[in-house]
Amino acid sequence: MSGASGFTTIDFDRPGKQTGFVSIPHSPHDDAWGVTQIPLCVIAHGKGPTVIIEGGNHGDEYEGPITISELIRDLDPKEIQGRLILMPAVNVHAVMAGRRTSPVDGLNFNRTFPGDPKGTITQQISAYMAREIFPRGDAFIDLHSGGSSLDILPSAIVEPTDNPDLFRRNAAAALAFDAPLAVVISNHGDTRTATAAACHAGLVTVGTEMGGGGTVSLDGLAICRRGVRNVLAHLGVLPQATKPESRGDRRILDLAGTKAHVYATMDGVFEPFHANGRQVKAGEAAGRIHCLWDPARPPDTLHYHADGILYSRRQPGRVKPGNCCLVVASLYEGDLS
Repeated sequence: MSGASGFTTIDFDRPGKQTGFVSIPHSPHDDAWGVTQIPLCVIAHGKGPTVIIEGGNHGDEYEGPITISELIRDLDPKEIQGRLILMPAVNVHAVMAGRRTSPVDGLNFNRTFPGDPKGTITQQISAYMAREIFPRGDAFIDLHSGGSSLDILPSAIVEPTDNPDLFRRNAAAALAFDAPLAVVISNHGDTRTATAAACHAGLVTVGTEMGGGGTVSLDGLAICRRGVRNVLAHLGVLPQATKPESRGDRRILDLAGTKAHVYATMDGVFEPFHANGRQVKAGEAAGRIHCLWDPARPPDTLHYHADGILYSRRQPGRVKPGNCCLVVASLYEGDLS
């Protein structure tokens, strides 16, 4: 099958399990007629919704790709009702390099939607997702972690949208994931993300943050494995399993705009004052930045700008002005009824 910016030998409408690639023409210096191959698996059986599950949106976030790869190997088509479109390494060049951004064109895949079929390789991949994958779906699960630069409390992410009914369904799916936290994240209103594009296409959308720090979190991976199956059961693709009472906090949190973030003010090394999960207050000292190559200069002290819990903390100590050092999550005050 040919697409707007790529092709695949997989038949999306055929029952059973098919594993292959989306191939996007790519002609770098050392390969005149080559392709970039993006792993793809379609599992279909019976009647039910189509759920797209994406990992490797950023190449240094590992819990999602591991979870999806396990589903590809382990799921028998007879276990499901509906169709799964599984993409464990969508930003494949970044995944192979272990980098947030693509080493080919330097772009952040999650800031390129709706993409460009005539653009760089990253823009072509997002165009294929927007034009060929999302129109086939009813729901989208986008599995993220904090990557190399952030350590984030494991959480399911509610994608905001102007459609109240879709927002309620997004929130219900995030709560069904049953992570320790559910958090509304708008990415400062940026509509170039995969989850924003999925919502624009009308898909029930849930994201995750599963730890980070450039490692595989054992707790995050266990939460991710269980959570994906929880959402698939919530959507009717997998049977509802008997499970213990929810392990997550049923409240929904929010990143309250720019006040949620604490940014570096100078070149130096950041010393945080608190661990993730601590209750913090606006105006409270959050950490300080040391200029180690100018010891006569006193450190800059940073402060929180919102009340809530410390949700995320920068992993590398070295910072420069504008780096995100800390993120505070507050109780969501919007309407979910």
